[in-house]
Amino acid sequence: MDPVRNPFAPGAGQRPPELAGRDREVDAFEIVLERVARGRPERSLVLTGLRGVGKTVLLGELRSMAMHAGWGAGKIEARPDADLRRPLSAALHRAIRDLAVRHRAPERIDEVLGVLKAFALRSSPEGTKLRERWQPGIDVPVKNGRADSGDIEIDLVELFTEVAELAQDVGSGIALLIDEMQDLRPEDVSALCAACHELSQARVPLVVVGAGLPHLPAVLSASKSYSERLFKYSRIDRLDRKDADFALIAPAEREEATFDQEALDDLYVRSGGYPYFVQAYGKAAWDAAPTSPIGVKDVEMAAPEAEAELAVGFFGSRFERATPAEREYLRAMAELTDGEDHPVETSLVAKHLDRRASSLSPARDSLLKKGLVFSAQRGQIAFTVPHFGRYLLANT
Repeated sequence: MDPVRNPFAPGAGQRPPELAGRDREVDAFEIVLERVARGRPERSLVLTGLRGVGKTVLLGELRSMAMHAGWGAGKIEARPDADLRRPLSAALHRAIRDLAVRHRAPERIDEVLGVLKAFALRSSPEGTKLRERWQPGIDVPVKNGRADSGDIEIDLVELFTEVAELAQDVGSGIALLIDEMQDLRPEDVSALCAACHELSQARVPLVVVGAGLPHLPAVLSASKSYSERLFKYSRIDRLDRKDADFALIAPAEREEATFDQEALDDLYVRSGGYPYFVQAYGKAAWDAAPTSPIGVKDVEMAAPEAEAELAVGFFGSRFERATPAEREYLRAMAELTDGEDHPVETSLVAKHLDRRASSLSPARDSLLKKGLVFSAQRGQIAFTVPHFGRYLLANT
């Protein structure tokens, strides 16, 4: 098969495998856009799931939907211990520019941008010299007195209100999309929840869509007890067999090719239905197959290539971030689960390593912070990366 026309290469095709089987989430967001635009109450959204299930791609699709509906939309990726003001300012700057082309009062746009600039400039600590202060690239005068108190909770409410009211001027809304939401600092999570609560009461057209690892709902709940009422939670999981097959068949058919049934059976076993793996094995099988239909022999020939690529780009890049003590902990988890994607008791990890549980806490906490594991429930730990245990047993 022609590798140049490979429909499974990153960026190829009209609908990537990560969006197969996500119609429920797409349809739900369509309803949110319509309800909020009509001034009706609606909760913001939180998407959760393991690495490789397509949360980031889905988040991009939702952003495109908002923009197609005439909304202003901005997207950020949270980073551990990083200040929220800078990326949030850039995202909302983009959203305001989306709305500006439809707004008939340029002075109103400048006024809101001035408030946004005041909010952004508070990211520099008190006492920072003028030449060392971060400049947000917003070419309007600062408008002091709104969203610049230095208290992130107060400032977010005021900023969101200003931006949402600007969207109301043109009969539209604002969508703020936050990837890796679990990595927000605790004070920023608290402020975001408080702002969403205030705005839902006021029924202004601003929606937050967060995406993160499975423990994100617990992060939000620990911040504000009422967070469960603020968000609609949607668990993004592996694809079922029908959707996984569709993710392979539909792109291939656009290139006038197909897979035989045995190949599809084998591909589902190897990928486990995880979209990232579906795409990786599909790409390798396409490159290995000389003709259509792609058969099970082509898949068997291509599998080592796909696995080598995953070992470096998906698993290896994450494993390299771990210290020796953390790698020991990860390996113990893999051995206790026989490489399967199951949670394990932290007490069993300690027993397996013949160590006191307290002595392993620093390694476990660091792995949690790095996003390599998550707390499935109290006293349990699990990999955030599907098939990571299998990789560890085979390669470490």
